[in-house]
Amino acid sequence: MSDDTPIIAQKAPYPVEVTAGKSYFWCACGRSARQPFCDGSHKGTDFVPVKFTADSDRKVFFCGCKHTDNSPLCDGTHSRL
Repeated sequence: MSDDTPIIAQKAPYPVEVTAGKSYFWCACGRSARQPFCDGSHKGTDFVPVKFTADSDRKVFFCGCKHTDNSPLCDGTHSRL
């Protein structure tokens, strides 16, 4: 697999309760053992984590397939993979 193709971590979103004002770093490469968040496994690739700062306390759905066009949030792309 090339360094510009993300690994599909799972074909479903990760529901996460986020806290207002807190920043989260979504894994864009699919290699992290701490899905859906970055653990540094992208080192040596062209991937970088995507920062998401919560605007309110709520549940969000982080992309699990890593192919969303709305990163870091799920846009349903996994249903077409």
